[in-house]
Amino acid sequence: MRMSPIIGHRGAARIAPENTLAGIRAAAACGVTWVEMDVILMGDGALIMHHDKTLNRCTTGKGEVLALGLADLQNIDAAKLFEKEYGDTFKGEPVPTLQEALDLTHELGMGMNLEIKMHNHPVTDLVLPVLDVLKNHPLLREGKLIISSFDHEALALCHQHSPEIPLGHLFEGLPSNWLTLTTEVNAATVHANQRKLTQKKVQEVCEAGYELYCYTVNDAQKARQLFEWGASGIFTDDPEEVKTAIDDN
Repeated sequence: MRMSPIIGHRGAARIAPENTLAGIRAAAACGVTWVEMDVILMGDGALIMHHDKTLNRCTTGKGEVLALGLADLQNIDAAKLFEKEYGDTFKGEPVPTLQEALDLTHELGMGMNLEIKMHNHPVTDLVLPVLDVLKNHPLLREGKLIISSFDHEALALCHQHSPEIPLGHLFEGLPSNWLTLTTEVNAATVHANQRKLTQKKVQEVCEAGYELYCYTVNDAQKARQLFEWGASGIFTDDPEEVKTAIDDN
């Protein structure tokens, strides 16, 4: 499962509100062909693109997402963190649903790394509805979709119910049993925190036959080093800056 070498993290989180349609469009405008987005569950069963357990950090909303429903998002602005620097540029940007994000990604001819974020609920409550949305989507048919997660149980459930969907096993630090865990869920790729990777670890993953994607890389020099070590790709908040810096060298 080969994604692009440079993948927009949460859309393009440094230049547009994270996990929004504006973020996907911003990534596309930078010339990258894949984005990484987070999907979580609301209390009413709605699937939305959001990272945190609560709305507080990056939207004008408040409270735990699991205590809210889709109707509670109607007047919430997901561009809160961008008001100071960007003024009204992104004002009123909504928190999108999974379906909306998938459809826009397809419309723009891009691919999506969909990260499943678990927040204190049974794994089946999120994973099975996500798989139901994905099963007939064009992104899957076109080979432009991969599911990733830190949650091993979530990945195992994905593999059990939808073995046709490629999986990426996410790790904070690459554990000694990473290969066992990755093999158990038949993951296609390994994703790891670039801060905790060494050249030896990168080569270990590559020699085992896996593509390695590193997060979150916002420094072009670090990106070049990871590629030299053998990494297949990086997730970055600022795809335009990193891509330009790499292309210039």
